[in-house]
Amino acid sequence: MALFNESNSMPITKSTIILVVDDFESMRKVTRSQLETLGAAAKNILQAKDGAEALRILQNHLVDIVITDWNMPVMTGLDLLIAMRANAKLSRLPVLMITAEAERARVEQAISYGVSGLLVKPYTPGALLDRIERAMTWRPRKVDGIEPAIDAPVSLSKEAVRSTILVVDDTPDNLHLISQLFKDEYRVRIAHNGEKALEICTSNNPPDIVLLDIMMPGIDGFEVAKRMREHPNSENIPVIFVTAMTDQDAKLKGMELGAVDFVTKPIDPTALIPRVRNFMRFVELRKQLQADYDGMLEMARLKEDVEHITRHDLKGPLAGVIGLIQAMEEDDSTSRKQFEQLRLVEETALQLLNMINLSSELFKIETGRFKLDAQPVKISDILRRIVEVSRTTYNEKHLTISVDTDITVVGDKPLQILGDSMFCYSLFQNLVKNACEAAPEKTRVIVSLVDEDPVQIKIQNKGAVPIAIRNSFFERFVTQGKSGGTGLGTYSARLLAEAQNGHISLDVSDEDNLTIVTVSLPRLLEVDANVVV
Repeated sequence: MALFNESNSMPITKSTIILVVDDFESMRKVTRSQLETLGAAAKNILQAKDGAEALRILQNHLVDIVITDWNMPVMTGLDLLIAMRANAKLSRLPVLMITAEAERARVEQAISYGVSGLLVKPYTPGALLDRIERAMTWRPRKVDGIEPAIDAPVSLSKEAVRSTILVVDDTPDNLHLISQLFKDEYRVRIAHNGEKALEICTSNNPPDIVLLDIMMPGIDGFEVAKRMREHPNSENIPVIFVTAMTDQDAKLKGMELGAVDFVTKPIDPTALIPRVRNFMRFVELRKQLQADYDGMLEMARLKEDVEHITRHDLKGPLAGVIGLIQAMEEDDSTSRKQFEQLRLVEETALQLLNMINLSSELFKIETGRFKLDAQPVKISDILRRIVEVSRTTYNEKHLTISVDTDITVVGDKPLQILGDSMFCYSLFQNLVKNACEAAPEKTRVIVSLVDEDPVQIKIQNKGAVPIAIRNSFFERFVTQGKSGGTGLGTYSARLLAEAQNGHISLDVSDEDNLTIVTVSLPRLLEVDANVVV
C-alpha cells in the first residue's frame, strides 16, 4: 500500500524520509551527501534509478518528499510526477524536480501536473535546501481552508546578489591586476593555488565564473578544471583560462575540459573585460531562469487558490440558489410577474455557473486531470429550463424555441443520462445560446431529445454555419459573424461532452439552410442506476 507522511511539513531533520531519483549513480551519491550535510539521516535517504523504480518504492515506504531528475530512461521525472498525481495516495506528496530544462512549455506542463518545486542545474546545497523547504511547506490545496500562496519577499543585500568571480593564479601581481579590473562590478574572490580554488568551487557558495591560470605548482589549471567537472557544485561553472601558453594542444585540452575561452598573458584589460561580461550575461540568464520558474510556480499556486474559491465557495452555493429559484418557479403561489423576475434571476445564475465551469474545469479537462464523478442526470429537465430561459432572453428576436420529444418526461423513471448536471447546464446553455444568436429573427430553434443509447440531443436552427469554419467548428477561438464572440462556446461544449464520455458533431444543410449540432451522452441503464445508488 502506498504511504505518505503528510504530517511532516518541517524542513529537513534526521527523521525526514527522502526519495532521490536519478539514472546516474554518481549523482545519486552526490545528492545523498548533500542531503546528509543539510541534516538528513543516511538511513532515511532512499534511491531509485528511474521513475518506475521510484513508484515501486513508494508503494511500500513512508516518504516525505521526492527529489527527481527530469530526463531518465524507462520513466522520466515528468512521467513519474503524472503517475503520482493520478494516484490518490501519492497525489499530495511533494515532488521537487531538478532540471536543466529551458523549454517553457515543458516546464508549464510540469507545473500543470502539480510539481512542488523546480531547481535549475547547476545549484548549490543552499539552493537545494531552500527549494526542499518551499516544496515541503506547500502541497496541493485541500478542500477546507486557504493559506497564503506567496511568501513575503526576502530582502537581500546588494553584495549578496552580485555575481562572483574567482581568480586563480600563483602570481600576486596577476591576482591584484584582475581583482582591480572587476571589483567595482562583481564580487571578486582569489585563490593562490589549485587546492584553494577547488575548495571554493565545490563549497556551498561557489563562484559564478572562474578565471584560471594553467601553470601553477601542485594542482595545475587543467587538473582543477577536470575536478570541477566531476562535482555537482562546480560542474557547470564557466572557466576562462588565463595563461601564457599559446600552443594549439593546450587550447584543445582546455576545451575538452569545458573551458569557455582562453586569454593570453600578458593580460590585456580591453580584451578580458568584455569577455567576462559576456559570460556573466549567460550566468545572469541562468539565474533569471530559476527566478522565472519560481514565479511560475507561485502564480500556479495563486491560481489554485482562486480556483478553490470558485469551486467550493461559489459553485456549491450557486447551485443551491438555482435549485431554490426553480422550486419557487414551480410553486403555485408564484404570480406571473414574480415568475418572470425569477426567470431573469435564474438566467443570470446559470450564466455565472457556466463561467465558473469554464474557468475552473476546462483547464483540468485540457490537461487530462479531470475525473468524472458520474451521476444520474434528468436531461429533459435541464433542456426544458434552458429553453424557457432562452425564450425570455431572445424575446426581441421573436424566436420559437422548443423542446421536441415524444419521451415521457414525468413519472417514476424519466429518461436520465450518466454524467454531471452542472456540465450539462453549461454544455447545452452554450449550444442553445449559439443557435439562438445565429438564427434569423422569427425562425425556430428546436431542441430534440431522442431516447437511444447513447441519448441523442439535437439543437437545430435556421442559418448554415459558414463553410470556412465548419471543419474547425469545435476548436478554440473559432467564430465568425458574431459581434463580441469569443469562439469558446462550441469548444467548451465539445470538452464538456467528451468529459462525460460523450460525443458532439455538426451537420449542415446548405439546401435547407439548417445547422444541427448533435450531442451523444451515455444513457443511464438499470444496472448503472443500481451501481450509483
